[in-house]
Amino acid sequence: MSDHPFERLVGIMRTLLGPNGCPWDREQTPATLKPYLIEEIYEVCDSIDRGDAAGLREELGDVLMHIVFLSLLAETSGDFRLPEVIDGISDKMVARHPHVFGTGDKIDTADEVITQWEQIKARERTAKRAGASRLDGVPLAMPALLRAYRMQEKAAKVGFDWNGIEDVWRKVREEIDEIEEAFAETDPEKAADEFGDLLFALVNLGRWKRINAESALQGTNQKFQRRFAHIESRARQLGRDLEAMTLAEMDALWEEAKALE
Repeated sequence: MSDHPFERLVGIMRTLLGPNGCPWDREQTPATLKPYLIEEIYEVCDSIDRGDAAGLREELGDVLMHIVFLSLLAETSGDFRLPEVIDGISDKMVARHPHVFGTGDKIDTADEVITQWEQIKARERTAKRAGASRLDGVPLAMPALLRAYRMQEKAAKVGFDWNGIEDVWRKVREEIDEIEEAFAETDPEKAADEFGDLLFALVNLGRWKRINAESALQGTNQKFQRRFAHIESRARQLGRDLEAMTLAEMDALWEEAKALE
């Protein structure tokens, strides 16, 4: 087995998928591995959020294992080989950074890089097939708030955007009025539709202030978890059951948790 770290990993995975390998590994397909890959990506993000370098190193290894795993399954089925995956991303990175690899004009700002990146991707889509949408590259499986942000971002690159943030605020208020009407009519389908419209408008409002709604909500989720855990901890210290506490008592502990931050 090779001493090179990457080749060693590939060798291990080939052994696991081989005739005398692991029964579980040999039964896997891209479809069965998908949930595990998604979970590993979230664990990478969690390590980043916690500033856990050791955890990030480990989770990146797990993601790399899945990339090799899926590539070897594709190789077995004759779809493509692992070197093609590596060469493909290498070629793409060179092609999408002409300002770095000497084939394009000099670029000084990150915004200019993003604009150029989208233009290159658009040309690539056109070359692949006629009628391709600029939104095709936003995966359906992406978390909804993040997907909304990315679609809005891509649409804005070609000028499909509000003229100013005042227009975005007006849209948010309009959607709030519409959801209130839908709730009053007790029509579940209409209420769900209007609720989605409001969330989409709020994502847009955040985008205008360079706030990623997915990240912002994750931060709020963590804040809620932290403060609620304080309520639970203080209730135990006081010898109280949460179920027996009044809302006012729990609110007092919530404010206590806020004061400690």
